[in-house]
Amino acid sequence: MVTENAQNIEEEQLCDYELVVIISPAVEEEGFEAAIESVNRFVTGRGGVVSDVERWGKRRLAYPIKHYGEGSYVLTRFRMKPEDNRELESNLRISEDVIRHLLIKLS
Repeated sequence: MVTENAQNIEEEQLCDYELVVIISPAVEEEGFEAAIESVNRFVTGRGGVVSDVERWGKRRLAYPIKHYGEGSYVLTRFRMKPEDNRELESNLRISEDVIRHLLIKLS
């Protein structure tokens, strides 16, 4: 009973997020899947839960980003502790495969 109560408290601390990532079109299929998997590993490695990953495919960008006119879009929905946001965004910022990202906390 104590472990069940501790698990419920832990789940209450998790917040819902949506993350849209634009991956460089220069990345091969293996690198594309590896970039998605690295985000999933980050979330699950810190006690979070990935609920959905949608691959939207290659789309034209509204304006050039890092000299690219298109990118591969991925939407990931997950639950994670709020204190892990900064580290996730920092990892996405330094990734050479990710040309843009947007992390949104759902209410």
